[in-house]
Amino acid sequence: MITDGTGIPLAATLTGGNRHDVTQLMPLIHAIPPVRGRPGPPRRRPRRIYADRAYDHDKYRRLVRAEGITPVIARRGEHHGSGLGVHRWVVEGAFALLHWFRRLRIRWEVRDDLHKGFLTLGCAIICWRRLKAHSLC
Repeated sequence: MITDGTGIPLAATLTGGNRHDVTQLMPLIHAIPPVRGRPGPPRRRPRRIYADRAYDHDKYRRLVRAEGITPVIARRGEHHGSGLGVHRWVVEGAFALLHWFRRLRIRWEVRDDLHKGFLTLGCAIICWRRLKAHSLC
């Protein structure tokens, strides 16, 4: 799952349990819908991507830079304290919100298309609740 800076899910993909997270980085970036609101053409991509140490591969850093995005990824083998945890907790909070839905906490569906549908529905409900709370303020 890829989120914006406030924790709203922008895109989510479904993979097997034993796949590495970094293999889904580029499909997630390409799945982000256009952002509208400012005059001019809609922005397609974010300016920066924050990620943890699992995404520290030179190949993917080059691919992200080729898309015009600055990767801010912690390096493996260096001491902790890079400061990325300040930005990373937003994604973890979005995963926690998805786990409120019992069907997404543990996968019971055999068919992946059903589970993907529940995942998309869960992301839509999170967006709707955030929009509802924002409109009441």
